[in-house]
Amino acid sequence: MWGFELRREIEVPLKRQIYLAIKEQIVAGKLRAGEALPSTRQLAEELKISRNTVNEAFDMLLAEGFVVSRQGAPTRIAEGVAVHTEKKEVARQREEQPLPLLADFRTGQPELRRFPNYLWQQISIKACREMSNDMLGYTGPQGLPSLRFEISSWLYRSKGLVVDPLDIFITAGATHALSVIAHLLYRQDQAIIVEDPTNIEMLQSFINKGYQVKRVPVDEFGLLTDKLPRISGPVYVTPSHQFPLGGILPADRRAALIRFARENDSYIVEDDYDSEFRYEGDPVSPLYAVDPDRVIYIGTFSKVLFPALRIGYVILPHCLQERWRYLRTHTDVQNPPFEQEALAEFLRTRKFDRHIRSMRKLYRERRQALLTALKASFGDRWRLWGDAAGLHLAVEFEDMQFDPSFKDMCRSNRIRITPVEYHAIAKGLHANKLLFGYGHLEPQQIEDGLAVLKEFLIARGYMSSARLAPLK
Repeated sequence: MWGFELRREIEVPLKRQIYLAIKEQIVAGKLRAGEALPSTRQLAEELKISRNTVNEAFDMLLAEGFVVSRQGAPTRIAEGVAVHTEKKEVARQREEQPLPLLADFRTGQPELRRFPNYLWQQISIKACREMSNDMLGYTGPQGLPSLRFEISSWLYRSKGLVVDPLDIFITAGATHALSVIAHLLYRQDQAIIVEDPTNIEMLQSFINKGYQVKRVPVDEFGLLTDKLPRISGPVYVTPSHQFPLGGILPADRRAALIRFARENDSYIVEDDYDSEFRYEGDPVSPLYAVDPDRVIYIGTFSKVLFPALRIGYVILPHCLQERWRYLRTHTDVQNPPFEQEALAEFLRTRKFDRHIRSMRKLYRERRQALLTALKASFGDRWRLWGDAAGLHLAVEFEDMQFDPSFKDMCRSNRIRITPVEYHAIAKGLHANKLLFGYGHLEPQQIEDGLAVLKEFLIARGYMSSARLAPLK
């Protein structure tokens, strides 16, 4: 009679099935305002269920205002609750499992197979077991004191950077940090000054907030500070390992950048995304060390541990800290404490230091494997950009141009690789360069991937096989 059947084999309680079925008919206008529902006894007999179950379903409808009830009168449909919505069938494409890639040179991908999962699980269990009940409440927008102290200690022993833990603010990674900073520094008609090329995806945090973009070109050493525009606005830079070209900003340009910030009352946003992995010499000293009052330093654990660990940090000048706390408190409040405690223990016990040393050795070997494979595949018709650091190489190819369709064309052929032009604001200046991520690849995968890429380039007319060294 009522156009629905109860399904006893599913997990939805019977009372909720009745409530949902009647509610759907009310909203659709099939049951009109003022129309009486059957008595709970009658409906219970028809559906062959307990009368209490029907009473509970009617109570839910009554509580939400879909029906009205008076003592001694039947329950009736309330006025003004019908919406008369038509359910439109939306054609959905079935999600198909993509075919495995033949070559995967994505950037920013660490080697996850070498992460000490069991050790991390043990530390996580210990951290949860020893966590006080207070940690289950609101712990504040700055992050756990234990983690901030351990990050401060790590920065001192790895980079010689002296930072007060009170100046460190925990974030959900570098992207989250940039999003908060974009709000923090925003003024009407504000511009963001950026390297070109830059990490185009990170730049979206500022674009989405409404910043105008002022590009400054880079060379093999990084930002060309003599090209800085004479305007007031934050400067987003990657001085320790310029993304994507890999240069290290020299001392004279660092000094010029600091002077620019002071003279124009601006802040420098320093994204130090992977400087832990430098293969010739020690990690580069951050720009923050030169002027803590003008530099906002961003660090992250996504590249050095694993991307799913959404923990990063920001070191803030004192004058910005109160505003930061306000923004965090009124957006997402805080980071979950469990992984913070685990990471603090990972740092405190120096397991983190050992992992970094181990991965630095591994990535150095893989970088060399990529250079060897490039030589074998492409002879001498390429040039390496940047410092011996990070998880990717920028490579310039002689007599080749990679147009805007190149990236998608590669993906359709099961090759993942990014041209530098993808990250360029002014197009056409870096059309002969490709980015090769290698951190997640075994040497054999690197060699096989380059063989696939070379075959693709020849087939599409980007290069001639006759002019290149043969594959091994």
